[in-house]
Amino acid sequence: MTATPNAARDRYAELLDAADEVALKLRATAAERDRANQSPRAEVELLRERDLLQVQEPVSYGGAGLNYAQACQLTRRIARGDTSIAHLLGYHYAQTRIDRLFGTPEQAEAQSRANGTRRLFWGGVQNPRGGSGIELTRDGDGFRLDGHRTFASGASLGDQLSVIASYGDKLVFTSIPGGREGFRSVGKWDNMGQRLTDSGGVEFTGVRVDRSEILGPDPVGEYEFTPYQTLVTPHWQLAFVNFYVGTAEGAIAEALSWTRSNATPWETSGVDRATDDPYILERTGEIVSDIRAAALLADRAGDALQAALDTGPSLTAEQRADAAVAIYEAKVFTTKVCLDAASRLFEIQGARATTAAYGFDRHWRNLRTHTVHDPVAYKAREVADWALNRRAPEFSLYR
Repeated sequence: MTATPNAARDRYAELLDAADEVALKLRATAAERDRANQSPRAEVELLRERDLLQVQEPVSYGGAGLNYAQACQLTRRIARGDTSIAHLLGYHYAQTRIDRLFGTPEQAEAQSRANGTRRLFWGGVQNPRGGSGIELTRDGDGFRLDGHRTFASGASLGDQLSVIASYGDKLVFTSIPGGREGFRSVGKWDNMGQRLTDSGGVEFTGVRVDRSEILGPDPVGEYEFTPYQTLVTPHWQLAFVNFYVGTAEGAIAEALSWTRSNATPWETSGVDRATDDPYILERTGEIVSDIRAAALLADRAGDALQAALDTGPSLTAEQRADAAVAIYEAKVFTTKVCLDAASRLFEIQGARATTAAYGFDRHWRNLRTHTVHDPVAYKAREVADWALNRRAPEFSLYR
């Protein structure tokens, strides 16, 4: 069963509304939950209850048939209320697409059905930096995973885990149920930002992996990735772009609401209301304009990636580069604009807004924490190398 165009548009609109409602609920308690730094299990269940986890799966499987660019719009909406939960959702959306990129048609179909019917939440063990890495080795008639990673967002909560491992000198993508024997979450995630992302370390000790859980055809690891498959990295980078933009959008909305109700004009402004103060107006205009530009560039990046995905396995290396660079352009710009906005909002609100109870500083802390996930200077370099030299970003889990 395939949704009609009108039904698909209506369902997408309903999901955008649902994401907005969830964001408002999250925003109401965001500062309190940020301080408590507890596991985001309840927040993940809220996403599940509102049918926001399985949106990319076919309608016939219980999903909504959304494409990845549309899913990223939901990530952005959630980020307006809580950047940490948008981080988890954005990663989840990217991870549920890995089967389509690397798996056989049978693997992708089976996982899609499970995602839709069971509303699975995905955690990821993918960050290639930190720890000893994770190795896949043969073990009798199956395989085993051993090793550890320092960062693994959502892994302790995942119904399903997307795990990237080394198999000899090859990179392999695996998909295993969460909580399997030998898997352990280690270390409390207590960083200054993104505090509800369950991003602590993980260990694998002899974790069993069946051949069917290693994505791709036999022989395991004995093939080269195509340009289409290497779109896996732009998926993650586009998720980052969108929860940066959503964070800035939520931050400015909170700041303007607070300013209308609580701020006072400066004594020499010559006006009676803060909302008429010329310098507050100037800064507000600059910040709103910058965030709007960032959102438009993020939309352009989403369109570029979706066009590449729609091209499918025939995608060329040059087409892959065009899509990746569009996302990296957005990454460079949104990093700068959103960090700046989250800092300058206090110039609009005034000193009283720095009161700890409000928690307005969480927007900057969240952005600052995640924007050093991978150095944005290298994204600028990759953009320049393509513009100047037509030298495409070489595939890695960061490019």
